[in-house]
Amino acid sequence: MMFELILLAPVAQVESLCDALEALDALSVSVEDADAETPAEQALFGEPGMPTPQVGWERSRVVALFASEAQAFDAAGVLAPQHFFAGCQRMGIHPVPEQDWVRLTQSQFTPVEITPEFWIVPTWHEPPAQARQVIRLDPGLAFGTGTHPTTRMCLRWIASCRSLGRVLDYGCGSGILAIGTATFGAVEVDAVDIDEAAVASARANAEANGVRLKAGLPDQAAGLYQTVLANILATPLRVLAPLLCAHVAPGGHLVLAGILERQADELKAAYQPHCGLEVLDAQEGWILMVAQF
Repeated sequence: MMFELILLAPVAQVESLCDALEALDALSVSVEDADAETPAEQALFGEPGMPTPQVGWERSRVVALFASEAQAFDAAGVLAPQHFFAGCQRMGIHPVPEQDWVRLTQSQFTPVEITPEFWIVPTWHEPPAQARQVIRLDPGLAFGTGTHPTTRMCLRWIASCRSLGRVLDYGCGSGILAIGTATFGAVEVDAVDIDEAAVASARANAEANGVRLKAGLPDQAAGLYQTVLANILATPLRVLAPLLCAHVAPGGHLVLAGILERQADELKAAYQPHCGLEVLDAQEGWILMVAQF
């Protein structure tokens, strides 16, 4: 059985407290709004993929998980006299019931509908009866399980495209978009990422789905492609504009995602010297932008 140490801390002390708890061998440390579900609840907003403006709330609930009750009490004893503990309170130490963490994690990931006939299905689920095209994908270290709106919009576009031709998936993560293009008839697929773990994940997921693609680091991208996909974030997409556009063949498509609705104009401006980007799809505050060359 594991035990959690619960502390109440002002925002100025949260970062030091979390660092200390990790140094004291906490298995995990989480920070929550101590005033959640009350009139004093405070929302913290940040750019997707970027740090929030501050590390905690004005009244933060810090929860540290320890392997034993003795470790939790020892940690509390070590923290109490420290200068950064000023203004903090120990709220309690409680046992955490044992759970089947694998089953609990799996229960959070269910089949994802892209179109009525196209689904992303974890390996522990049976595909829905109406599924005609299925990608088998489990949560992993690399981004891309089909649950995020940007991924779903890209996959919907892929499913609707009549001719994908030679494909480049730039910033492939788990390889889900590259696998999607291979599933829908791409002639040749290059999937590239700066993260070697993502490259390994893309290769493994492609093999599991019985499709062929070449996964590697970005310098593997070579020549012209009929379809170039990049589901990253707005800032790197702006920087990559010349590189990505240089890879699109005449008559080909550039498909960009990871963009918030309010960022549409700045992306259009960044790509205007190369192509005319247009918003083709929108979901939950995110947009899909496409250009044809």
